[in-house]
Amino acid sequence: MKHWLARWFGGASKQVPSAPPAARAARPLPSAPAVPSTPAADTPGDRAEVDAAFFHMLAGSAAADAPEATERLILDELARLAVAPERAAALVPRVPAVIPALLRSLRDEGVSNADLSRVVAQDVVLVAEVVREANSPFYRPPSPVRNIEGALMLLGQNGLRMLLARVAFRPVIGMQSGRFAKRVAPQVWAQSEKCALAAATLAPHAGAQPFEAYLAGLVGNVGLVVAFRVVDQVYDEDLLPRSDAFRTALFAHARRLAAGIAREWALPEAAAGAIADAGQLDAGALAQVLDNADLLAKLRLLVDAGALAFDDPLVGRIVTPRLRPCFDLLLPQEA
Repeated sequence: MKHWLARWFGGASKQVPSAPPAARAARPLPSAPAVPSTPAADTPGDRAEVDAAFFHMLAGSAAADAPEATERLILDELARLAVAPERAAALVPRVPAVIPALLRSLRDEGVSNADLSRVVAQDVVLVAEVVREANSPFYRPPSPVRNIEGALMLLGQNGLRMLLARVAFRPVIGMQSGRFAKRVAPQVWAQSEKCALAAATLAPHAGAQPFEAYLAGLVGNVGLVVAFRVVDQVYDEDLLPRSDAFRTALFAHARRLAAGIAREWALPEAAAGAIADAGQLDAGALAQVLDNADLLAKLRLLVDAGALAFDDPLVGRIVTPRLRPCFDLLLPQEA
């Protein structure tokens, strides 16, 4: 997996081969806010409050008080794993076999939609994903798309790249075993999808590369899944520590794990660096975009789940008028 990721993702910042005219005319992403680099939260307290609510949503009734020794046992193991990204990457599954061939095809400037259609057709799940994406509110086709060829014309090269990244990383993040990892994985994946979309939407106005932002958004919380896999391995109790200190340290270790895994998978250094630097005061443009996207995606999940009211003051402080279009974009597609 590492080698084909390097071939594809390593060229993400280069110019993408031109798509057919119809694909170029399609709207790849909705409009972004005018000034997306504006911080999504003015104080660390607001961010900490969102993270605490997100952790509580992930842990649910499993969160409880625990001895300091238990917290230290978990955090020490995460610290050891953070300096061994190859071990961390081994805790998540590989991608579907058809994806590498399709990604190689996308690097060929002479590839046709017919060629791509033949590769996509090898995987019925991927066929369904491509057609579903083309019929989503983000593309708004004038009439329902029924076949692969029509879907690929609408998505274009860039839309297909983002879809493939999402398909490739869904089993990595969203499908896990173990009592805690299995519990949190679907919600972490839902947050990752929203974060990726928000990051790609905000990136152009911050001078960042949208596809690198999309990758950073997808992978930015893979460390959380790995962290909960570690908890499953080293902790025999059915309750998770819930102290503020534990949650803060867990999230920090998870971010380090995600950055290390991104580098182990040979993702663009810009994406891996943004994951590592997000939330820091002197972070670059892509890291700031990722930080805002991560916060908006968590807040969107909390509001949609009823964990926070839409008119909660915390929501109002974070979702400024300039960021409201992006926040609204993250509504469930069915809405």
